[in-house]
Amino acid sequence: MDNNTQGDTIDLYGDEEIIEVIDLNDMDPEPDDLADDLEDIDFEDAGNEGDDEGWETEDEMEAEQDDSELTFSKHKGSVFCVSLDPATNSMAVTGGEDDKAYVWRVCDGEVLLECTGHKDSVTCAVFSHDSSMVASGDMGGLIKVWNIETKEEIWSFEVADLEWLEWHPCAAVLLAGTDDGNMWMWKIPSGECKTFQSAASQATCGKVLPDGKRAVVGYEDGTVRVWDLKQGNAAHVIKGHDGHRGALTCLSCNKDGSLVLTGSVDGFAKLINTATGKVVGQYSLDVSKVKPSKHDEEPNSIESVGFCNILPLVAVAYLDGTLGVYDLSSQVMRHRCQHEAGIVHLQWEESSSVVATCCLDGALRLWDARTGSIMAEYHGHSAEILNFAINREGTFAVTASGDNQSKVFCLQRPDR
Repeated sequence: MDNNTQGDTIDLYGDEEIIEVIDLNDMDPEPDDLADDLEDIDFEDAGNEGDDEGWETEDEMEAEQDDSELTFSKHKGSVFCVSLDPATNSMAVTGGEDDKAYVWRVCDGEVLLECTGHKDSVTCAVFSHDSSMVASGDMGGLIKVWNIETKEEIWSFEVADLEWLEWHPCAAVLLAGTDDGNMWMWKIPSGECKTFQSAASQATCGKVLPDGKRAVVGYEDGTVRVWDLKQGNAAHVIKGHDGHRGALTCLSCNKDGSLVLTGSVDGFAKLINTATGKVVGQYSLDVSKVKPSKHDEEPNSIESVGFCNILPLVAVAYLDGTLGVYDLSSQVMRHRCQHEAGIVHLQWEESSSVVATCCLDGALRLWDARTGSIMAEYHGHSAEILNFAINREGTFAVTASGDNQSKVFCLQRPDR
């Protein structure tokens, strides 16, 4: 693939200012004349344009580096979310600040579907389990579902402000969480609906378990509920001493859905047995090794969590830039992988011990969880990466960034 397909050429320097250079020795000026001449020189401009001409600052060199294979630049604002189609991993959907979602081909960036009609930033965009449909949701709560083959909108519904959106793993059923505390479930395209109500606390994150019969939802008040989707009741409620002391930010389940890992602004990750509703583990940073912070500063928020599929390890990403790799059962931290900026999202590769992270510094990184060492680092974005997705084989990643672009990075590794 060609680099930066559909990308725009960026002039990093802009129009150069021409500065006349005067040889003061040849003129042999009087002291008063020299003083007058110096008063007319703009030292800031002269220093920036003259001294640095032909040289690049470190920031400019980094901005020029682009390790991506392709750049998708149709969005006219920040790109907030990205997903790959589960059937083939050949299509991506991105949602952005421009109130649009695009379905596009990963290999060449060709737009397959433009999802329009939203009234606010599109913060959720996901494919159905068979990749035949895509759902897009905006911050204001307008959700739309599109048939990808016919490119037609087949269903829409409006809820309260949207927090998350997810398809059922094996049925044409869509779930959403809203800031009024509700979880919604619809059959698509009929629109048959069921709501799962809780106390008026935002349903900040949610996940349908692999069995398709239960969903785990985290709330702003620190509560976690395991919902029985058929019966419509909460099978387990984790709150109080067992719950978090702050809003939940993320959650993830292991491959068989027997365990869920939750993350919160309180700086703790909790391991929950979904069959019993019991908290069976807790992960946190060793406070003595954390960077010094102001006394009244908020706890080190957890931004993303995930299970390794092949080893008994979990990863926890913190806002201070720490990636903690923990032993699942003992809860001992095996490795501390430090980033220079806050981590936004992590994802384990499907069948390896490699965990990827994206950061507020605009870089995508691969880490070997067995050793804690960095394996690769990819640059190309000029703003923070807000989300990314990796294909099943772990050969490429698609990113979403605040620079209005989505990029495809080829994940080259010596072992493949």
